[in-house]
Amino acid sequence: MMIHFWKYQGAGNDFIMIDDRDATFDINDHEKVAFLCHRRFGVGGDGLILIRLKEGYDFEMVYFNADGHVGTMCGNGGRCAVRFAHTLGLFDTTTSFWAADGAHEATLDEQQLVHLKMNPPGEIEVNADHYFMDTGSPHYVRFEKDLDNFDCVTEGKAIRYNERFAEEGTNVNFAQVTGSQSLSVRTYERGVEDETYACGTGVTACAIAANIEHGMESPIQIKVLGGDLAVGFKKVAEKKYTDIILTGPATPVFKAEIEI
Repeated sequence: MMIHFWKYQGAGNDFIMIDDRDATFDINDHEKVAFLCHRRFGVGGDGLILIRLKEGYDFEMVYFNADGHVGTMCGNGGRCAVRFAHTLGLFDTTTSFWAADGAHEATLDEQQLVHLKMNPPGEIEVNADHYFMDTGSPHYVRFEKDLDNFDCVTEGKAIRYNERFAEEGTNVNFAQVTGSQSLSVRTYERGVEDETYACGTGVTACAIAANIEHGMESPIQIKVLGGDLAVGFKKVAEKKYTDIILTGPATPVFKAEIEI
């Protein structure tokens, strides 16, 4: 079977993109997806995204984690899906699409930055040393003083596999305040089971946590291993937010085909 694909990256978070508007890709073939995402034996990627048709929307984004299983919402993947769908001619500058957590809207600007509207989190847990919320995917957020000399993988893995989160898993984010409206963030991502260069839903959670803990105002500039992102929002009540916008690049890297 010959598969045509494109490779995209958003702040270093890389994805295999497949135009599946004819719905021929078997979404239950977890081994095939895992093989394609494998960095030594396949194409390599933090995840795989199918672009499919969806009634009432410009397209549907179906996201798989690198382990081959269908995942929850991926913010960086969403931006890449928007850019890819634009390349396929599915919209002009503004789009509405369907993802794992429901409907999203996005805009592609003249600089090719994608402004992606994120769905607001439900309950936000405020604990003694961390926050927990679902911004399309579950996220644990903890503030640290120095991320340059921090073992993100060891610390993140211990939390992701602790008694509370072991079964379903969670993404784990460590954030450092670097200015009045800026953060540095490092993320351990479930499904990848390693530190990732960027996580869109993760930086969204960190921005909200920074507003609660530090009173940080929108928009918040966020430095991740793979580059720069920004999160804007409107606070409407205590721990209640709307108009959450994740902004960042979505860059095509190459296109190719692989026979499997």
